[in-house]
Amino acid sequence: MEAGLYVSLSSQIALERRLNTLADNLANVNTVGFRATGMKFNDLVSGSGENALSFVSKGQTYLNTQSGGIRETGNALDFAIQGDAWFSIQTPAGQVLTRDGRFALNDVGELLTLEGYPVLDAGGAPIQLDPRGGAPNAGADGMLFQNGNPVGAVGLFAFTPHENFERFGNSGILPRGPVEPVVDRNDIGVKQGFLEDSNVNPVVSMTQLIMVQRAFENAAAMNRQTETSMSDAIKTLGSRSG
Repeated sequence: MEAGLYVSLSSQIALERRLNTLADNLANVNTVGFRATGMKFNDLVSGSGENALSFVSKGQTYLNTQSGGIRETGNALDFAIQGDAWFSIQTPAGQVLTRDGRFALNDVGELLTLEGYPVLDAGGAPIQLDPRGGAPNAGADGMLFQNGNPVGAVGLFAFTPHENFERFGNSGILPRGPVEPVVDRNDIGVKQGFLEDSNVNPVVSMTQLIMVQRAFENAAAMNRQTETSMSDAIKTLGSRSG
């Protein structure tokens, strides 16, 4: 009976983690460049033969790498990535990779995120533009021009998020180890005046949330029933021994 309770509890813990990730995904359905969090679970077997018990692991998170939709904004400082790459920004936590291309130009010509973090070029250096040159024009490869002259380039980086990755803010990811700049790739580039929307499908995510919520409630009810049965058994055995 205790074994059944442990199995049910392991299921409830896994379902709670899945509920949290689904709720976070839905909360970021309108976050620019957001990539949804997914979870995968494994069976954990304890014992062998007739005494074997199968538990569910607490789960590992992974990043859904499917691109979100691209929409036009007309803002010259908005950028969307085409292909499998990331922007790089410098933050107090170190280098962060993001698909959020909402940038701004400050009074001294620094290209920054809306939160004020420097946008980096392919060499990992902050991008410095002419503060009097106005908003730059961007080529498909990320090269930036002011008054027809090349003045810098938005860095694009190849990156594969590991399991149990760590987020920074809403759409940023903290890389574990060095990342490689993307160069000379015809299938990867930027679109100026566009942004990438979240890749969360709200209808699918809401349906999943309801299903997982029901499964969680069923697991909780099973736990209560098991605990009641154990309590009744203990009372019965106690009365007989007396």
